[in-house]
Amino acid sequence: MLTEALRGKLLLLVQYNSNVQANRAARFSDRASTVQKTFPVPVTPIEQFTLDNGLRVVLNEDHSVPVVSIAVYYDVGSRNEREGRTGFAHLFEHMMFQGSENVPKAAHFQYISNAGGTMNGTTSSERTNYFETLPANQLPLALWLESDRMRSLSVTQENLDNQREAVKEEKRLRYDNQPYVNGFLRLFEMSFKNQANAHSTIGSMEDLDAATVEDIREFFRIYYAPNNAVLSIAGDFDREVTEGLVRKYFATIPRQPKPPPVDVDEPYEVAQKHDTFLDKLAPVPAFALGWKIRPRRTPEFFALSLASNLLFEGESARLYQKLVKGEESVVQIQGGIDERRGPSGLFIVVIPKPDCDGAQIRESILKEINDLASAGPSAEEMEKLRNNLFNGAVRSRQSSIFRAQQLAEFALYDNDPGLFNTDLQNYLEVTAAQIRDAVARYLATDNRVLLEIVPAPPEVAAAPAAPQTSGEPKQPTAPPPQVPPAPSSPVAVQESKL
Repeated sequence: MLTEALRGKLLLLVQYNSNVQANRAARFSDRASTVQKTFPVPVTPIEQFTLDNGLRVVLNEDHSVPVVSIAVYYDVGSRNEREGRTGFAHLFEHMMFQGSENVPKAAHFQYISNAGGTMNGTTSSERTNYFETLPANQLPLALWLESDRMRSLSVTQENLDNQREAVKEEKRLRYDNQPYVNGFLRLFEMSFKNQANAHSTIGSMEDLDAATVEDIREFFRIYYAPNNAVLSIAGDFDREVTEGLVRKYFATIPRQPKPPPVDVDEPYEVAQKHDTFLDKLAPVPAFALGWKIRPRRTPEFFALSLASNLLFEGESARLYQKLVKGEESVVQIQGGIDERRGPSGLFIVVIPKPDCDGAQIRESILKEINDLASAGPSAEEMEKLRNNLFNGAVRSRQSSIFRAQQLAEFALYDNDPGLFNTDLQNYLEVTAAQIRDAVARYLATDNRVLLEIVPAPPEVAAAPAAPQTSGEPKQPTAPPPQVPPAPSSPVAVQESKL
């Protein structure tokens, strides 16, 4: 099962929502008189309704391809974890595949695969999501599977112990055994002062060790309730039949009290401006620069999102042209925006060539930022960004899973899935002057983070890998064809609820 955890690629270290990045390839133009102002981006039809238990349902009916995608977004991420109990949201990304009342352990994968589908789940600071794409006639199976684990997830000591070890193994494999990754986790701690923002989704292994079954059951009860979730369906389905299926499988799941509110307020200043991390696996030095920026969907965020495209998105970006093509001083330069409902982050990560000075490279980066802050984007850059934006908008909408995920996200974060059709205009209306001013205020400043990663000296030896116990000895066979059963009676539901 894939997650949004860092996978050794520096771009993923900043944990920004990759699903939104396709919508942000670049934007608009100041040249009102010479650049086309409209483009026939197809309007996506959207319908929505809410069940009595609070589950919000968003539908996008499209019969162009005989497939259907389902996304379930829960309003729980690392931001919701309290101190001393971090890593729970990511743990549940694993726990949700460990079986429920009518689905055996790990059978969710098999049912989807045997039906010709694909599926996954991811965790971020903002949410946890689960999604499937299947042949259109398999929609009942997907809805049954998602409803059964929302209703009756199997939270046992055995499953907790098993998945706690799975998370530890993931950390060993994708964090502890990868160069640079653990170092770059410091970026969040250096950028944010609020604990809700500062800790990573992988969380603390000590916190996971201290977790009890009662802790996990309570976390599930509070956050994995229908009134804390959005279900979106995009693709080839019949509207009336689908609403009937949703009500059949989800309507009797009891709602829960509203989760406690989350305080993500941050002061303007970063928490720590400079730090050095000794990395026993790093072959060469590296560094990262980070800035704390405004929350998603604010005017400054729109402008800085476009500025990020100008600076480091693609081979035509300013920093790529300057450092890779021009000075030939870096092995790799990447960047991204960690998009959040609260204060967000913008990061640039760099691996210099062995014979090149990191300080000099940083001067080149900051000079390029200062140039953008003083002169703003050129007319040619604005036109390129606008063209890329339209291209990305059209291409991304061809994917049913993209539509399902984006609709769920807008519904969960903004209570308005219709933003899928209108949010593009927010980027198109940003001017070159607004980009210039946002860069001057938020990036061309010493209120930034510098993290230097230095190869550890030889005496800091890597610890040997801990021996691992063998996995499940009995591999289950493929299940028989599944016919989703009718949901249990309301009384049975209450009795089976954790």
